[in-house]
Amino acid sequence: MKVLLVYAHPEPQSLNGSMRDFIVKRLSNAGHTVQVSDLYAMHWKATLDAEDFPQRDATQRFKPSPDSKRAYVEGTQSADVAAEQAKLLWADLVIFQFPMWWFSMPAILKGWFERVYAYGFAYGVGEHSDSRWGERYGEGMLKGKRAMVVVTTGGWEEHGINGPIDDVLFPIQHGMLFYPGFDVLPPFVVFRSGAMDAQRYDETLHALGARLDSIMHTSPMAYRRQNHGDYNIPALTLKSGLGSGKTGFALHRDDVKAGREKGSDAASGNNLERRRHIAFSTSAPIGAQA
Repeated sequence: MKVLLVYAHPEPQSLNGSMRDFIVKRLSNAGHTVQVSDLYAMHWKATLDAEDFPQRDATQRFKPSPDSKRAYVEGTQSADVAAEQAKLLWADLVIFQFPMWWFSMPAILKGWFERVYAYGFAYGVGEHSDSRWGERYGEGMLKGKRAMVVVTTGGWEEHGINGPIDDVLFPIQHGMLFYPGFDVLPPFVVFRSGAMDAQRYDETLHALGARLDSIMHTSPMAYRRQNHGDYNIPALTLKSGLGSGKTGFALHRDDVKAGREKGSDAASGNNLERRRHIAFSTSAPIGAQA
């Protein structure tokens, strides 16, 4: 298996740094090929701007989407962006590892998505008509590949004022990973990262190792696919009768499919709730720098 780890933490000796090293060693020892994009070490340029498109007509107003599309089609993207796109196409699995800062990812990683996810590569792909609205949300350039987020946060595991982790991560997992086609695996979240002791650290690595060992057999989250009958096209609204009794982000999960996958995981000894026990659950994260 070919694995890309996109890593965003500024301190190599942090908890995240040690987890990164553990992930690389565990996967490599299992015979997998691993590449790491360490964004801080790479001095990754986080801002999407006109400098990314040196071949554009500088006398014209900068238009991010059209200029991105033109550069992607013509092969004039900046070299760092093209290199990261090549890594994504190479990988079977992509792991995004980062600390939760202000209810999201560090700005450098957000900038990675903004620059690497070019028009024609991650969005603006496929037919847009009254019967089909592009290849996205379960389809697209990255269809057939797996993705998982590994997140540290200072928040407690119990629900609280910060809100459930599934909601906090939804814009990332559904909007940034499922959108271009990834099969999105349940996240691995380390809570109370600022209160890590030796015992919790060992337990965390044990749980993380178990996740990595079974990662190609773990069922992805059962998000509804846009072009497979659940949504009205081109309005993109959920069809009447689906998601009854649900509100918010939960509307976009397919309970029937999720039930089948949960049963399959249980039968294989890869039960989701058991996997959640130590490291992740529907809980309340807040900013942390571990």
